[in-house]
Amino acid sequence: MAPGAMRTAAASLADAQPVAYWLDDPGRPGAVPALAGDERCDLLVVGGGYSGLWTALLAKERDPQRDVVLIEGREVGWAASGRNGGFCSASLTHGLANGLSRWPGELRTLEDLGGSNLDGIESAVERYGIDCDFERTGDISVATQPHQLEDLRQLHGEATEAGFAGLDLLDGEEVRAEVDSPTFLGGLWDRRGVAMLNPARLAWGLKRACLDLGVRIYENTPGLELARSGPGMAVRTPYGRVLARHVALGTNVFPSLVRRVRPYTVPVYDYALTTEPLDEDQLGAIGWRGRQGLSDGANQFHYFRITADNRILWGGYDAIYPYGGRLDAALDHRPETYLKLASHFFACFPQLEGLRFSHAWGGAIDTCSRFSAFFGTAHGGRVAYAAGYTGLGVGATRFGADVMLDLLAGERTERTELEMVRTKPVPFPPEPAAWAGIGLTKWSLARADVRGGRRNLWLRAMDRVGLGFDS
Repeated sequence: MAPGAMRTAAASLADAQPVAYWLDDPGRPGAVPALAGDERCDLLVVGGGYSGLWTALLAKERDPQRDVVLIEGREVGWAASGRNGGFCSASLTHGLANGLSRWPGELRTLEDLGGSNLDGIESAVERYGIDCDFERTGDISVATQPHQLEDLRQLHGEATEAGFAGLDLLDGEEVRAEVDSPTFLGGLWDRRGVAMLNPARLAWGLKRACLDLGVRIYENTPGLELARSGPGMAVRTPYGRVLARHVALGTNVFPSLVRRVRPYTVPVYDYALTTEPLDEDQLGAIGWRGRQGLSDGANQFHYFRITADNRILWGGYDAIYPYGGRLDAALDHRPETYLKLASHFFACFPQLEGLRFSHAWGGAIDTCSRFSAFFGTAHGGRVAYAAGYTGLGVGATRFGADVMLDLLAGERTERTELEMVRTKPVPFPPEPAAWAGIGLTKWSLARADVRGGRRNLWLRAMDRVGLGFDS
């Protein structure tokens, strides 16, 4: 980084608060009491992020008489569900390209189910009066290097040949008419498949909707141990336990109560910044009247969007894997990444030099080797789990909740018959092999970005066996 660029980036971060912008909200609800003593229910949901909240809500919608309890280790929405970029995608496969490479035979069904799932989220937001700034403005994948532009052309051609509509290929002039950056060479605009929203307010709205439907929620109540108890299950908590006929695990990045599931995911720390609100002149300098979400086409990619109060959220690029997969609150902040992100921001939008960042934060997400969720049951079908969303959980967790409820009911549905649901990704190896493999993969991906997209022998070998690392 040139000294001048470093000074500009550092100055822009001087007043940034080390807290997630979304969680720094005066409307943040207070916590409900922790569980003290024993509880009994039909369905226990473990985890108060999107995965658990949607499971509890959909369970009550399916059967209003069903007795549902949800426990959360801290407060609803405090982790990945309240720290992400607020991109709510219809994709269940971590994008069309990943779906085409892994499940080409059922991608049409997966895309249809994903579209219906996003419609269901939009409907729930309206039905329950959730004030989360939901805007179905779509997403533009932008090319900032010639090889990325060729990748977008190829993907558009494959999507068109497969019969997928709604993707518009934009040349440089067309994409810069939507959002003006001198780095943009072209783009692929998914007009209906992505919505922008306030992720923390979505979580808090789902919490309120669950409570209104009769779900009993206990915060600051981690699930510590899962065991059989007669015909059902028991989950031990710090001050009591919950006895339930069925258990749905929505713990995602946190260690699963089903130990054999743990090798399938690793934690990745992702980081983001938000600017101060842009004034009219600054907005005019970049355009962005359509308020779409954007991401670039690099392996080490950025995602960025406009908030309801006209801040720019800018995140991504660094994906940090901690040795041993440990979760550590100290990793929620990484000043060297903030500095890197700020310098990249002003390279993308030099016309905004002088703008300052108001918030800087990070957090852990779970990733798996195929980049999209996997599912399963344990304890004779009494327990269901879903994990591995790899950064696209804002939307796909609702689909995962439906899958878990189908599995617990023992139902054969269109969802449970999917190959994506019936199969699992390749697990990550134990340490130190995981650390070495992920490190080599990250190095190789960064090298490909500066070598015109050319993938080395390691990446080509990973491609052949369907393995990877992403955020």
